Amino acid sequence: MIDINAIRHDPERFKQAAVLKRVNCDIDALLELDSRRRSLQAQLDQLKHAQNETSGQIAHYRNPKSKWFQDQVAKGRTPEELKAEAEQLVASVTEMKARMKDLETEFREVSEKFDAAMLTVPQPPAPEVPVGKDESENVEIKRVGELPKFDFEPLDHVKLMTALDMLDIDRGVKLAGTRNYVLKGDGALLHQAVLRMAIDMMVERGFTFMTVPVLVRDAMMVGTGYFPGGEEQAYRCERDQMSLVGTAEVPLTAYYSDEVLSEDELPKKFVAVSTCFRREAGAAGKDTYGLYRIHLFDKVEQVIVCKNDEATSIAFHQEILKNSEDLLQRLELPYRVVNVCTGDLGQGQVQKFDIETWMPSRNAYSETHSASRFYEYQARRLKLRYRDKDRNLRFCHTLNNTVIASPRILIPIVEIHQTREGGIRIPPALRPYMGGREMIEKKG
Repeated sequence: MIDINAIRHDPERFKQAAVLKRVNCDIDALLELDSRRRSLQAQLDQLKHAQNETSGQIAHYRNPKSKWFQDQVAKGRTPEELKAEAEQLVASVTEMKARMKDLETEFREVSEKFDAAMLTVPQPPAPEVPVGKDESENVEIKRVGELPKFDFEPLDHVKLMTALDMLDIDRGVKLAGTRNYVLKGDGALLHQAVLRMAIDMMVERGFTFMTVPVLVRDAMMVGTGYFPGGEEQAYRCERDQMSLVGTAEVPLTAYYSDEVLSEDELPKKFVAVSTCFRREAGAAGKDTYGLYRIHLFDKVEQVIVCKNDEATSIAFHQEILKNSEDLLQRLELPYRVVNVCTGDLGQGQVQKFDIETWMPSRNAYSETHSASRFYEYQARRLKLRYRDKDRNLRFCHTLNNTVIASPRILIPIVEIHQTREGGIRIPPALRPYMGGREMIEKKG
């Protein structure tokens, strides 16, 4: 969420952000609601003040023994006159209460509309974010690693893993419908090996390993920016007002919501592995083959909560990006990093770097990681704050990035490291997690 003071100060900046990010947001309507809300609040405050003063006066009129009452009588006023004035004051308070009730009803309605409108305001992208309409206009920053060259006809991951009895898509579909699968034998072991290797690397780098809920209250989805707008992509449990998460980013980022930390506690560095659930609504006919776009997967996610300082956030953004690059290099996978353009940025992201790993069967670099920084956008929604060294209350900054997501990452691992004999060479870094084995080969 954006600070309303920033919107009041420079509405054009946020109008431009909505255009660049292709977000449906009416800043002028929002400011009208803000103005009406403030006017109603001022009227309510004035009426409450007047009511309190008038009620105090009535108390004097109703106490004949009070000094004020005795003074009025001494000035020649009769008790009957004072009683009549008291009745007028009572009638005035009754009118005030009726007016306040109407104003409170309108204030509540306007505030609800204002709050809903505030949730639509996008975070302006950083100046270094390229302007573009969609992912086709993301800008490549660098490429790392050599593309594989095969002196035989390589198999795609489905054919290769099926032949090695690592994957069963047909029975996965039978069990749970399209975009489902079953990993088995060496497929399941390789999947777990990749996750465990990622966790160990992140723990070595000072991140706290967490096990977090994957079914969370809707407030957490709103707080991290997935609602409103992402409801169609989530598996919803409407009866309980809960949702299955599409990433551990949600519970990790929301872990300290509605709390106040001290600056000395920051940064908080978390890593978690979780099953992630995505409906992929609107993706019919897109990337339907194999393990690329599926309904559930496991992902190791890294999240940083830090102090409210842009330079600090930018430095941490590079750190979480490097963590993922280092892991891909350990897996001996070629990849590229792209600076995501404005039209492909999420509503709350200041800047995002995607890592795309080479997948021979797709003949393309394809997304495997997204590293995002949000500044205080998520923290405002979550009421995630800290006291700085001067005891001022401030909103934190948040960042996140995939460490590894599987089984999507298995696509380049098995396709790039396949052998002429139909086996898969296990990268040395993964071998300790595969019982020291160097190869996955056909059995029998």
